[in-house]
Amino acid sequence: MTGESERSLEGWDPELGPELSLARVVDLAFDYRGNVTVVGRDGTEVEGYLFNRDAEAPEPFVQLLDGDGATAITIPYARIRTIRFTGRDTAAGLSYAAWLRRKKGDLGRAADGAARS
Repeated sequence: MTGESERSLEGWDPELGPELSLARVVDLAFDYRGNVTVVGRDGTEVEGYLFNRDAEAPEPFVQLLDGDGATAITIPYARIRTIRFTGRDTAAGLSYAAWLRRKKGDLGRAADGAARS
């Protein structure tokens, strides 16, 4: 199985608009297993691991752990221009489907090697 569920978002710099909402990008960033960079409407950038978000709060927000993982930073949605996926995706290629493809490839190579012997 290949598809969107296995594609990494690493390096993605989404452009928000009618086709792509901030709420959707926040959800993707929450599921992402790497650091992101939150770009503020004022141009400021904060890099960290997005570990929490609440779209239902009176003032929706995201929370990031800074680079050291020591400080939680809260940023309201209203201050966010976009979120870039700047950190390495530590989960890329680690899905069960990816493992199964690698395993089948290993078995195929082993069978080819045995047939040549």
